[in-house]
Formats: sequence, C-alpha cells, structure tokens
Amino acid sequence: MEILSFDTLPSTQKYLIEKIEQKVLQAPIAIITQQQSSGVGSRDNSWSGGEGNFFASVAVELDMLPEDLSLSSASIYFSFIMKQTLQALGENIWLKWPNDFYINDDKIGGTITQKVKNVLVCGIGINLKNTQNGYRALQCDITPETLLENYLGALEKFPKWKQIFSEYEVEFELSRKFSVHIENYQKSLSDASLCGDGSLIIGGKRVYSLR
Repeated sequence: MEILSFDTLPSTQKYLIEKIEQKVLQAPIAIITQQQSSGVGSRDNSWSGGEGNFFASVAVELDMLPEDLSLSSASIYFSFIMKQTLQALGENIWLKWPNDFYINDDKIGGTITQKVKNVLVCGIGINLKNTQNGYRALQCDITPETLLENYLGALEKFPKWKQIFSEYEVEFELSRKFSVHIENYQKSLSDASLCGDGSLIIGGKRVYSLR
C-alpha cells in the first residue's frame, strides 16, 4: 500500500477524505503526518499533538474487506488490528468499545471510521511519546512510520471478522467498568450485551459501533 508522508496537516482523515472525493487520491492508500493541528476525535472532539505521536489515516475499498465484516463492525475491526500490532511490540494495551485504545484505565488513542462512496477511511491517533491532548502516552520506542508499516502489514492480511471478534469478545469484559456516549447521554457498559456484529444491547436498545 502506498504511504504519503507530511510534516504537518490539520487532520489526516479530513485530508484523505477530501482528496478521495476530489479523485486526487484513490484507495488503497495511507497517509501519515508528524504533527496534527485539528484532528478529529470521538463526538467531534479534536485529537491533535506534536512530533513523536502517531497521526495516520488509511483508505481501503469496501470490496477489499472480508466478506463477513459489516460496516457496523468497522471501528472495532480496524482498531483491534492496531491493538494487536502494538501488543506484538510488547505494549500492554486494550481496546475499549468501540474505538479507544487504553493502558489500564488511561486512554492513549482512538480511531474514527467513515465511508466515502465505495471506500472506508480510518483515521488513527495514538500518543506514543507526548501527552499534549491531555491523555496518557505509551512511551514506546517505535517510530510512527514503523508502526504504520507494521499496522498495514497486519491489516493487508484482512483477517476474517469472526477471527477478530472471537478475541475481542473476551477483551470486551474490560470495557464493563466504563461508560460510552450514546445520543448525547452517558451509558454504563456494565450490563451491556455484545452482539456478534460488534453492536451492543444496552437497556433493551441496540447500539452500533460505527464512528
């Protein structure tokens, strides 16, 4: 997969979506920047920071994804493969439903996925060194560029959703002591039921993970 590198961008995801819509770039492609000034986080919060942290976005065509992966599972799918990539480097990291990376009880990053025509764009932000956005950092020795290469190597194998879900289902238990924002309300995950497509049943309502 082609990788484009930048010194600074407002947002890797916004940039990639814009260029795909303009037909300047086409999937599969990944972009990475050393610094990000107005990245997109969950619920339109910003995810920005300086050099040494990980700011990247990946675009793949929908027909490249495994047949058993529904769009409602995309955030978990892309996030869990990054979690596995970091774990292989010795990092004690886990994935809070549906798209946040944690060390113990501290958030260190997250993903945002968005469909653009027949392309899925996944933006990923992880604090590798610095905590400028108020969250904890990994303090790992890997460079952002090497992490992206490792991640793409794992992603391009396109493991089946069933394979990813079987591992994530066990890890989901760690999410139960946390809450998530759903329709502007905070909902506890303590009694949530995880469904096979990655959605949750909370208080009798089905909640999907696509963000």
